[in-house]
Parts: sequence; structure tokens; C-alpha cells
Amino acid sequence: MGLSLVILAAGMGSRYGGLKQLDQMGPSGETVMDYSVFDAMRAGFDRVVFVIRKDFEAEFKEVIAKRYENKINMDFAFQDLNDLPGNYTAPADRIKPWGTGHAVYAARHLLNEPFAVINADDFYGRDSYVQLASYLKNPPAAGKVRGCIAAFQLSNTLSENGSVSRGICSDDGNGHLTKVVENTKIYRRDGDGKIVSLMDDGQEVELTGDEPASMNSWGFMPEIVGELEKLFCDFLAEKGQELKSEFYLPFVMDSLINSGKAEIAMRHSKDSWFGVTYKEDRPMVQQALNNLVASGAYPGKLF
Repeated sequence: MGLSLVILAAGMGSRYGGLKQLDQMGPSGETVMDYSVFDAMRAGFDRVVFVIRKDFEAEFKEVIAKRYENKINMDFAFQDLNDLPGNYTAPADRIKPWGTGHAVYAARHLLNEPFAVINADDFYGRDSYVQLASYLKNPPAAGKVRGCIAAFQLSNTLSENGSVSRGICSDDGNGHLTKVVENTKIYRRDGDGKIVSLMDDGQEVELTGDEPASMNSWGFMPEIVGELEKLFCDFLAEKGQELKSEFYLPFVMDSLINSGKAEIAMRHSKDSWFGVTYKEDRPMVQQALNNLVASGAYPGKLF
């Protein structure tokens, strides 16, 4: 079977102030996504599934997808607030997307082979795709929901320009993920520079920075799709009428692990992560990409 890369590119870009997925960062006009596709192809992925919004389909295909023609197979899925299972309906006043778990659900009809999931606006580095592909080509025997995560050191995933959302991971000491907790506001505190997570009750919890962090870099076998839908139904039954609650992919994995339904391998990426959360992050990303090209890690023009 082939390997598919699912790229979550439907985000509204509210903090960034625009469609950052289409922003050109590389020395020859590459987007961050271009590097992801390039690295995935080098690791053995032969198809990419873009999860986008219908309202910018034409622009996305013209600006982004066109450059991959005849280089890798492509499919498109559309994340829509009203694409819900069963008889569930979205609240009339809801604007916020349902989250990363729903984004993968939006591509469910296209996920019949092993696949990886990444964010469109994050640079993961070649090693992440090599590790994901290695797992997906040689997964454990069937029995549980099988998957893996390529985790990054938390201190290397922060933005200097505001808070970030990260899933903090724990393992069992034998290479298996045991817990992932979504922390929606992690930042360096003014004054002492310590890394803290702001909890829902307003308390700051200090972190060391060495914690493995989920950057939404996952690999799955196709059986995850059925379990994803079941958990999404549970989420909608409990929180479906709320206007801002999101169905996060780390929550899905944590639930499946806790219920004993999943076995998720934990890999630690050797590469440095960087990404664009805020517009102020753009110069740093541009410089990092230029440095990688200068070092010979990437050609001056990808596609």
C-alpha cells in the first residue's frame, strides 16, 4: 500500500491575520507547506490529501497545488462546520471550526491506506517524515488502533510573539505514548523568562521546556477513522451546542489510549521545529529556511 500525507490547511489564520498557508517564505517563493511535501516525498509518501475550506479552493489550487502536478498524487477534502455525523447540527451562531480531529474526519472517505497528519503552517524537518514513514511501512500486528507521534522538545516549539497551543506528551518508558494533554496557552513569562502554561482557572503552571510536545505530527493506520467518528459523536453529544469548544486530535489519542483501544508509538524528532503563528514570526521562518538552503539541506528551488 502507498503512504498518504494529510495536510490540515483549513485554519482560519485568525491570529496571523490572513491565509498564512499561502504565504511565500522560501528563497524561491516556497511556502512552509512546500517543504513538508518535499520532505514527505523523500521519505516515501506518494499522495497528499489537502484538507482546506471550500471558500478558498480556487486560490489554493492555483497558488499551491498547481506546483505539485505530475510530482505527487493529490486529493482534496473540505472542512465544513455542517459536515457532522448522524443527526447532529452545528449551532446557528457557531463560526469557529470544530478542530483538528474534525479536520481529519473531513478526509475520512480518502483514508484507506496508512497516512500521516501534519499542520500546513509548521516546518517539521526531514527526520519527522522518515520516522513516520518507517512506522507506517512496518506497523505492529493488527489488534488495536495503531499509530505513532513524532514529538518535539517543548522549548524548541515556542513563539517569541505570543502564546501557543501544545499537546504535552508522556510515555511509558518503552516508547509508547501514555498521555497527551492539550495546553492552549504556553508562553515565556515576562520577567523571569520561565515557560508556563496558563490553565483554565487562571493559574500558571511552570514547565521545564524539556517536555515532549505534540506538534500535530502523527501517523495512523486506517482503522483510526471509525474510532474518530465515534469519539466525535460523543463530543457533539456533550459539547456540540457550545460555540467555541474544539475536537482536538490529541484529545482523540488520549481517549483511545486511556480506554485501551490504541497503541501509539512515540518517536522523538531530531530536527528543529519552527512555524508561523503570528505575523511577527515570519522573518524568523524566512531566515531559518534560508539557512537550511545555504547548508545544502534543501535545494534553492523545491518544485
